Amino acid sequence: MPEDWEHGGFGLYIHWPFCQAKCPYCDFNSHVVAQIDQKAWATAYLSEIERIGAETEGRVLRSVFFGGGTPSLMDPAVVDVILSKIRATWPIANDIEVTLEANPTSVEAGRFAGYRDAGVNRVSMGVQALNDRDLKALGRLHTAHEAMQAFDIARNVFDRVSFDLIYARQGQSVADWTSELSHALGMAVDHLSLYQLTIEDGTAFGDRYAAGKLRGLPDDDVAADMYLATQDICGEAGLPAYEVSNHAAEGAESIHNKTYWKYGDYAGIGPGAHGRLTLGGARYATEAPAGPAVWLSQVRKSGNGDLRRELLSAEDQMVEFLLMGMRLREGVSIDRFPNLKNPFFIKKINMLMSNGLIDFIGDKIKVTDRGMPILNAVLRELLDD
Repeated sequence: MPEDWEHGGFGLYIHWPFCQAKCPYCDFNSHVVAQIDQKAWATAYLSEIERIGAETEGRVLRSVFFGGGTPSLMDPAVVDVILSKIRATWPIANDIEVTLEANPTSVEAGRFAGYRDAGVNRVSMGVQALNDRDLKALGRLHTAHEAMQAFDIARNVFDRVSFDLIYARQGQSVADWTSELSHALGMAVDHLSLYQLTIEDGTAFGDRYAAGKLRGLPDDDVAADMYLATQDICGEAGLPAYEVSNHAAEGAESIHNKTYWKYGDYAGIGPGAHGRLTLGGARYATEAPAGPAVWLSQVRKSGNGDLRRELLSAEDQMVEFLLMGMRLREGVSIDRFPNLKNPFFIKKINMLMSNGLIDFIGDKIKVTDRGMPILNAVLRELLDD
Protein backbone atom coordinates (compact mmCIF):
# COMPACT_ATOMS: atom_id res chain seq x y z
CA MET A 1 0.00 0.00 0.00
CA PRO A 2 1.48 3.40 -0.95
CA GLU A 3 2.40 5.81 1.84
CA ASP A 4 0.27 8.95 2.18
CA TRP A 5 2.95 11.32 0.86
CA GLU A 6 2.76 9.62 -2.53
CA HIS A 7 -0.56 11.44 -3.17
CA GLY A 8 1.55 14.57 -3.60
CA GLY A 9 4.81 13.10 -4.85
CA PHE A 10 8.40 13.92 -3.97
CA GLY A 11 10.21 17.20 -4.69
CA LEU A 12 13.45 18.98 -3.80
CA TYR A 13 13.77 22.63 -2.74
CA ILE A 14 17.18 24.34 -2.88
CA HIS A 15 17.52 27.71 -1.18
CA TRP A 16 19.98 30.28 -2.51
CA PRO A 17 19.98 32.99 0.16
CA PHE A 18 21.65 35.90 -1.63
CA CYS A 19 20.10 39.01 -3.22
CA GLN A 20 21.40 42.23 -4.74
CA ALA A 21 19.22 44.22 -2.33
CA LYS A 22 16.65 43.52 0.39
CA CYS A 23 13.11 44.49 -0.63
CA PRO A 24 11.21 46.38 2.09
CA TYR A 25 8.21 44.00 2.04
CA CYS A 26 10.26 40.78 2.05
CA ASP A 27 10.35 38.47 5.07
CA PHE A 28 12.12 35.64 3.25
CA ASN A 29 15.55 34.41 4.31
CA SER A 30 17.59 36.59 1.96
CA HIS A 31 20.90 38.37 2.50
CA VAL A 32 23.03 40.96 0.73
CA VAL A 33 26.77 40.23 0.75
CA ALA A 34 29.77 41.65 -1.07
CA GLN A 35 31.24 38.35 -2.27
CA ILE A 36 29.99 34.77 -2.70
CA ASP A 37 32.26 31.75 -2.90
CA GLN A 38 30.12 29.87 -5.39
CA LYS A 39 32.41 26.82 -5.41
CA ALA A 40 32.02 26.42 -1.63
CA TRP A 41 28.25 26.67 -1.92
CA ALA A 42 28.17 24.11 -4.71
CA THR A 43 30.18 21.69 -2.57
CA ALA A 44 27.77 22.12 0.36
CA TYR A 45 24.69 21.56 -1.81
CA LEU A 46 26.22 18.40 -3.29
CA SER A 47 26.98 17.09 0.21
CA GLU A 48 23.38 17.63 1.33
CA ILE A 49 21.96 16.01 -1.81
CA GLU A 50 24.08 12.95 -1.11
CA ARG A 51 22.95 12.79 2.56
CA ILE A 52 19.24 13.12 1.80
CA GLY A 53 19.52 10.86 -1.23
CA ALA A 54 20.75 8.05 0.98
CA GLU A 55 17.63 8.41 3.16
CA THR A 56 15.21 8.55 0.23
CA GLU A 57 16.87 6.11 -2.14
CA GLY A 58 14.70 4.87 -4.97
CA ARG A 59 12.07 7.61 -4.84
CA VAL A 60 11.05 9.16 -8.12
CA LEU A 61 11.84 12.87 -8.04
CA ARG A 62 9.10 14.93 -9.69
CA SER A 63 10.39 18.47 -9.23
CA VAL A 64 13.34 20.67 -8.26
CA PHE A 65 12.89 24.30 -7.23
CA PHE A 66 15.75 26.78 -6.88
CA GLY A 67 14.30 29.49 -4.61
CA GLY A 68 15.68 32.43 -2.70
CA GLY A 69 16.95 35.01 -2.46
CA THR A 70 17.79 35.39 -6.12
CA PRO A 71 18.89 32.07 -7.64
CA SER A 72 19.50 33.76 -10.98
CA LEU A 73 22.68 35.09 -9.30
CA MET A 74 24.02 31.52 -9.26
CA ASP A 75 26.68 30.65 -11.78
CA PRO A 76 25.16 28.36 -14.44
CA ALA A 77 28.05 25.97 -13.77
CA VAL A 78 26.88 25.63 -10.15
CA VAL A 79 23.33 24.84 -11.26
CA ASP A 80 24.79 22.33 -13.72
CA VAL A 81 26.77 20.37 -11.12
CA ILE A 82 23.81 20.39 -8.71
CA LEU A 83 21.41 19.01 -11.32
CA SER A 84 23.97 16.44 -12.47
CA LYS A 85 24.27 15.24 -8.87
CA ILE A 86 20.48 15.11 -8.53
CA ARG A 87 20.15 12.99 -11.66
CA ALA A 88 22.77 10.60 -10.29
CA THR A 89 21.02 10.37 -6.90
CA TRP A 90 17.32 9.74 -7.64
CA PRO A 91 15.23 8.23 -10.43
CA ILE A 92 13.84 11.19 -12.34
CA ALA A 93 10.24 11.55 -13.54
CA ASN A 94 9.93 11.75 -17.32
CA ASP A 95 8.16 15.10 -16.97
CA ILE A 96 10.32 16.47 -14.14
CA GLU A 97 9.83 20.20 -13.53
CA VAL A 98 13.00 22.16 -12.71
CA THR A 99 12.20 25.76 -11.73
CA LEU A 100 14.58 28.62 -11.05
CA GLU A 101 13.48 31.95 -9.59
CA ALA A 102 14.87 35.04 -11.30
CA ASN A 103 14.84 38.78 -10.85
CA PRO A 104 14.77 40.92 -14.00
CA THR A 105 18.01 42.69 -13.02
CA SER A 106 19.93 39.40 -13.12
CA VAL A 107 18.51 38.08 -16.41
CA GLU A 108 21.02 37.66 -19.22
CA ALA A 109 20.46 35.62 -22.36
CA GLY A 110 23.77 33.77 -21.99
CA ARG A 111 23.19 32.97 -18.32
CA PHE A 112 19.66 31.70 -19.07
CA ALA A 113 20.94 29.52 -21.89
CA GLY A 114 23.39 28.04 -19.38
CA TYR A 115 20.57 27.24 -16.95
CA ARG A 116 18.57 25.62 -19.76
CA ASP A 117 21.52 23.51 -20.83
CA ALA A 118 21.99 22.42 -17.20
CA GLY A 119 18.40 21.14 -17.08
CA VAL A 120 16.24 24.04 -15.87
CA ASN A 121 12.97 23.98 -17.82
CA ARG A 122 10.85 26.56 -15.99
CA VAL A 123 11.56 30.09 -14.76
CA SER A 124 9.60 32.10 -12.21
CA MET A 125 10.28 35.82 -12.43
CA GLY A 126 9.82 38.35 -9.63
CA VAL A 127 8.36 41.18 -11.70
CA GLN A 128 5.98 42.45 -8.92
CA ALA A 129 4.72 45.56 -10.79
CA LEU A 130 4.53 46.88 -14.33
CA ASN A 131 5.11 50.59 -13.67
CA ASP A 132 8.25 52.34 -12.49
CA ARG A 133 6.64 54.34 -9.68
CA ASP A 134 5.39 51.26 -7.87
CA LEU A 135 8.57 49.28 -8.56
CA LYS A 136 10.54 52.03 -6.84
CA ALA A 137 8.13 52.05 -3.90
CA LEU A 138 8.53 48.28 -3.60
CA GLY A 139 12.31 48.63 -3.49
CA ARG A 140 12.82 46.78 -6.75
CA LEU A 141 16.01 47.48 -8.70
CA HIS A 142 14.52 46.96 -12.17
CA THR A 143 12.32 49.18 -14.31
CA ALA A 144 9.13 48.07 -16.06
CA HIS A 145 11.01 48.14 -19.38
CA GLU A 146 13.74 45.90 -17.98
CA ALA A 147 11.08 43.50 -16.71
CA MET A 148 9.58 43.26 -20.21
CA GLN A 149 13.01 42.67 -21.73
CA ALA A 150 13.78 39.97 -19.16
CA PHE A 151 10.47 38.27 -19.85
CA ASP A 152 11.19 38.26 -23.58
CA ILE A 153 14.61 36.70 -22.96
CA ALA A 154 13.12 34.03 -20.72
CA ARG A 155 10.34 33.24 -23.20
CA ASN A 156 12.89 32.74 -25.96
CA VAL A 157 14.91 30.31 -23.83
CA PHE A 158 12.31 28.38 -21.81
CA ASP A 159 8.99 26.81 -22.74
CA ARG A 160 7.52 27.59 -19.32
CA VAL A 161 7.76 31.05 -17.75
CA SER A 162 5.78 32.37 -14.81
CA PHE A 163 5.95 35.73 -13.10
CA ASP A 164 4.77 37.31 -9.87
CA LEU A 165 2.77 40.48 -9.37
CA ILE A 166 1.77 42.17 -6.12
CA TYR A 167 -1.54 44.03 -5.82
CA ALA A 168 -3.18 46.24 -3.18
CA ARG A 169 -0.11 48.45 -3.37
CA GLN A 170 0.13 52.01 -2.09
CA GLY A 171 -2.11 54.37 -4.02
CA GLN A 172 -3.44 51.59 -6.28
CA SER A 173 -7.09 51.59 -7.35
CA VAL A 174 -9.12 48.67 -8.65
CA ALA A 175 -8.97 50.23 -12.13
CA ASP A 176 -5.16 50.52 -11.87
CA TRP A 177 -4.88 46.86 -10.96
CA THR A 178 -7.26 45.54 -13.61
CA SER A 179 -5.42 47.51 -16.28
CA GLU A 180 -2.06 46.15 -15.12
CA LEU A 181 -3.38 42.61 -14.91
CA SER A 182 -4.81 42.82 -18.43
CA HIS A 183 -1.42 44.01 -19.63
CA ALA A 184 0.26 41.03 -17.94
CA LEU A 185 -2.18 38.59 -19.50
CA GLY A 186 -1.42 40.05 -22.89
CA MET A 187 2.22 38.98 -22.58
CA ALA A 188 1.48 35.34 -23.59
CA VAL A 189 2.13 34.10 -20.08
CA ASP A 190 0.63 30.74 -19.01
CA HIS A 191 1.19 31.01 -15.24
CA LEU A 192 0.83 33.98 -12.89
CA SER A 193 1.34 34.23 -9.14
CA LEU A 194 -0.73 37.16 -7.89
CA TYR A 195 -0.25 38.15 -4.26
CA GLN A 196 -1.93 40.77 -2.14
CA LEU A 197 0.66 42.99 -0.46
CA THR A 198 0.91 41.94 3.17
CA ILE A 199 2.76 43.94 5.80
CA GLU A 200 4.97 41.57 7.77
CA ASP A 201 6.58 42.25 11.13
CA GLY A 202 10.33 42.59 10.97
CA THR A 203 10.38 44.08 7.47
CA ALA A 204 11.08 47.69 6.49
CA PHE A 205 7.43 48.05 5.48
CA GLY A 206 6.38 46.59 8.82
CA ASP A 207 8.40 49.22 10.68
CA ARG A 208 7.01 52.04 8.54
CA TYR A 209 3.45 50.80 8.98
CA ALA A 210 3.85 50.61 12.76
CA ALA A 211 5.13 54.20 12.73
CA GLY A 212 2.16 55.38 10.64
CA LYS A 213 4.39 56.22 7.68
CA LEU A 214 3.16 53.66 5.13
CA ARG A 215 0.33 55.65 3.60
CA GLY A 216 -2.09 55.01 0.76
CA LEU A 217 -2.67 51.29 1.26
CA PRO A 218 -6.08 50.20 -0.09
CA ASP A 219 -8.56 49.32 2.63
CA ASP A 220 -9.88 45.77 3.07
CA ASP A 221 -12.93 46.35 0.88
CA VAL A 222 -10.88 47.68 -2.03
CA ALA A 223 -8.37 44.83 -1.66
CA ALA A 224 -11.27 42.34 -1.71
CA ASP A 225 -12.60 43.96 -4.90
CA MET A 226 -9.14 43.55 -6.45
CA TYR A 227 -9.14 39.87 -5.52
CA LEU A 228 -12.58 39.31 -7.07
CA ALA A 229 -11.62 41.22 -10.22
CA THR A 230 -8.51 39.07 -10.47
CA GLN A 231 -10.58 35.88 -10.47
CA ASP A 232 -12.90 37.19 -13.19
CA ILE A 233 -10.20 38.59 -15.47
CA CYS A 234 -7.87 35.60 -15.22
CA GLY A 235 -10.74 33.14 -15.63
CA GLU A 236 -11.91 34.86 -18.79
CA ALA A 237 -8.33 34.80 -20.12
CA GLY A 238 -8.05 31.03 -19.62
CA LEU A 239 -5.89 31.21 -16.49
CA PRO A 240 -8.25 30.28 -13.66
CA ALA A 241 -7.01 30.06 -10.09
CA TYR A 242 -5.91 26.54 -9.17
CA GLU A 243 -4.75 27.83 -5.78
CA VAL A 244 -5.53 30.99 -3.80
CA SER A 245 -2.80 33.09 -5.42
CA ASN A 246 -1.80 31.04 -8.45
CA HIS A 247 -3.38 31.05 -11.89
CA ALA A 248 -2.49 28.85 -14.84
CA ALA A 249 -3.58 27.64 -18.23
CA GLU A 250 -4.55 23.98 -18.30
CA GLY A 251 -1.43 21.85 -17.86
CA ALA A 252 0.76 24.78 -16.79
CA GLU A 253 0.25 24.45 -13.02
CA SER A 254 3.42 24.31 -10.93
CA ILE A 255 4.21 20.65 -10.18
CA HIS A 256 6.53 21.62 -7.35
CA ASN A 257 4.14 23.92 -5.54
CA LYS A 258 1.36 21.36 -5.89
CA THR A 259 3.63 18.92 -4.03
CA TYR A 260 3.38 21.28 -1.04
CA TRP A 261 -0.36 21.83 -1.35
CA LYS A 262 -1.14 18.14 -1.94
CA TYR A 263 0.93 17.30 1.14
CA GLY A 264 3.62 15.30 -0.57
CA ASP A 265 7.20 14.90 0.62
CA TYR A 266 9.89 17.43 -0.13
CA ALA A 267 13.48 17.82 0.97
CA GLY A 268 14.71 21.31 1.83
CA ILE A 269 18.38 22.15 1.27
CA GLY A 270 20.06 25.46 2.10
CA PRO A 271 19.90 28.14 4.81
CA GLY A 272 16.47 28.29 6.45
CA ALA A 273 15.03 25.63 4.14
CA HIS A 274 12.12 23.57 5.46
CA GLY A 275 11.19 20.04 4.45
CA ARG A 276 8.67 17.29 5.08
CA LEU A 277 9.98 13.74 4.82
CA THR A 278 8.35 10.39 5.49
CA LEU A 279 11.02 7.99 6.72
CA GLY A 280 10.41 4.55 8.16
CA GLY A 281 6.64 5.13 8.19
CA ALA A 282 6.96 8.34 10.27
CA ARG A 283 6.67 11.90 8.96
CA TYR A 284 9.19 14.54 9.99
CA ALA A 285 9.46 18.31 9.71
CA THR A 286 12.99 19.45 8.92
CA GLU A 287 14.50 22.91 9.18
CA ALA A 288 17.97 24.27 8.44
CA PRO A 289 19.67 27.16 10.29
CA ALA A 290 18.81 30.48 8.67
CA GLY A 291 22.22 32.14 8.64
CA PRO A 292 24.15 31.43 5.42
CA ALA A 293 27.54 31.32 7.15
CA VAL A 294 26.18 29.13 9.95
CA TRP A 295 24.61 26.66 7.51
CA LEU A 296 27.69 26.49 5.30
CA SER A 297 29.97 25.91 8.29
CA GLN A 298 27.67 23.25 9.74
CA VAL A 299 27.55 21.29 6.48
CA ARG A 300 31.32 21.45 6.20
CA LYS A 301 31.97 20.33 9.78
CA SER A 302 29.21 17.81 10.45
CA GLY A 303 27.98 16.78 7.01
CA ASN A 304 24.39 17.59 8.08
CA GLY A 305 22.66 20.88 7.29
CA ASP A 306 19.59 20.30 9.49
CA LEU A 307 18.96 22.46 12.54
CA ARG A 308 16.17 20.18 13.72
CA ARG A 309 14.11 17.17 12.70
CA GLU A 310 10.74 16.98 14.46
CA LEU A 311 8.42 13.98 14.45
CA LEU A 312 4.92 15.05 13.42
CA SER A 313 1.95 13.53 15.23
CA ALA A 314 -1.11 12.32 13.33
CA GLU A 315 -2.94 15.45 14.51
CA ASP A 316 -0.08 17.73 13.36
CA GLN A 317 -0.20 16.10 9.95
CA MET A 318 -3.96 16.47 9.66
CA VAL A 319 -3.74 20.19 10.49
CA GLU A 320 -0.95 20.75 7.96
CA PHE A 321 -2.85 18.73 5.37
CA LEU A 322 -5.87 21.02 5.72
CA LEU A 323 -3.86 24.24 5.89
CA MET A 324 -2.09 23.37 2.65
CA GLY A 325 -4.69 21.39 0.72
CA MET A 326 -7.68 23.70 1.25
CA ARG A 327 -5.75 26.37 -0.67
CA LEU A 328 -6.30 24.30 -3.80
CA ARG A 329 -9.46 24.77 -5.84
CA GLU A 330 -9.78 21.00 -6.12
CA GLY A 331 -9.83 20.66 -2.32
CA VAL A 332 -8.77 17.61 -0.32
CA SER A 333 -9.86 14.02 0.18
CA ILE A 334 -10.93 13.29 3.75
CA ASP A 335 -10.10 9.62 3.12
CA ARG A 336 -6.43 10.48 3.67
CA PHE A 337 -7.03 11.19 7.39
CA PRO A 338 -9.69 9.03 9.10
CA ASN A 339 -10.10 11.60 11.92
CA LEU A 340 -11.67 13.94 9.37
CA LYS A 341 -14.67 11.59 9.27
CA ASN A 342 -15.54 11.90 12.96
CA PRO A 343 -18.95 13.42 13.90
CA PHE A 344 -17.35 16.57 15.33
CA PHE A 345 -15.61 17.39 12.06
CA ILE A 346 -18.57 16.43 9.89
CA LYS A 347 -20.69 18.83 11.95
CA LYS A 348 -18.25 21.64 11.14
CA ILE A 349 -18.33 20.73 7.45
CA ASN A 350 -22.13 20.82 7.43
CA MET A 351 -22.16 24.23 9.13
CA LEU A 352 -19.71 25.69 6.61
CA MET A 353 -21.71 24.11 3.76
CA SER A 354 -24.91 25.71 5.04
CA ASN A 355 -23.16 29.08 4.83
CA GLY A 356 -22.01 28.42 1.26
CA LEU A 357 -18.33 28.43 2.19
CA ILE A 358 -17.35 24.86 1.30
CA ASP A 359 -18.62 21.99 -0.83
CA PHE A 360 -18.52 18.32 0.19
CA ILE A 361 -18.81 15.99 -2.81
CA GLY A 362 -17.91 12.31 -2.56
CA ASP A 363 -14.82 12.15 -0.37
CA LYS A 364 -13.67 15.70 -1.18
CA ILE A 365 -14.15 18.96 0.64
CA LYS A 366 -13.23 22.19 -1.12
CA VAL A 367 -13.66 25.89 -0.52
CA THR A 368 -16.28 27.64 -2.68
CA ASP A 369 -15.81 30.86 -4.61
CA ARG A 370 -17.60 32.60 -1.76
CA GLY A 371 -15.32 31.04 0.85
CA MET A 372 -11.96 31.50 -0.86
CA PRO A 373 -11.60 35.26 -0.12
CA ILE A 374 -12.00 34.44 3.59
CA LEU A 375 -10.04 31.19 3.51
CA ASN A 376 -8.25 31.91 6.78
CA ALA A 377 -11.58 32.26 8.59
CA VAL A 378 -12.84 29.02 7.02
CA LEU A 379 -9.70 27.22 8.17
CA ARG A 380 -9.97 28.65 11.67
CA GLU A 381 -13.52 27.29 11.91
CA LEU A 382 -12.45 23.86 10.65
CA LEU A 383 -9.51 23.62 13.03
CA ASP A 384 -11.03 25.23 16.11
CA ASP A 385 -11.25 22.70 18.92
